[in-house]
Amino acid sequence: MSVELNHTIVFARNNRESAEFLAGILGLEAGAEWGPFVPVATANGVALDFASVPGGQPIATQHYAFLVSDAEFDAAFRRIEEAGLTYYADPFMRQPGEINHHHGGRGVYFQDPVGHGMELLTRPYGSLSDS
Repeated sequence: MSVELNHTIVFARNNRESAEFLAGILGLEAGAEWGPFVPVATANGVALDFASVPGGQPIATQHYAFLVSDAEFDAAFRRIEEAGLTYYADPFMRQPGEINHHHGGRGVYFQDPVGHGMELLTRPYGSLSDS
């Protein structure tokens, strides 16, 4: 058997709220809660299992990147704009209100309700020369 990433846990203040937020942007479904998790499954079989952390406990923010088609990018970007989210062309949040065109595609960064960095990109890194 080859090694595959099956799932990862995404810590949240409210597991349902955060799962539905991301699922809504990506055009996916948040699954039924099982145990402490609310899953969001991606097309390649990797699930993001959102787990609530009790209030007051710190949550280390993470970065999650999603490779999407051009049509999926357009739809998700429209949802980002409709939600009034601040978005950026870079992971350091120095270029607000812009998207990037790295690797011959498009990319955008935004934050989820906890502050996790979310990235959408239409071409994987290294597709073309870094531009």
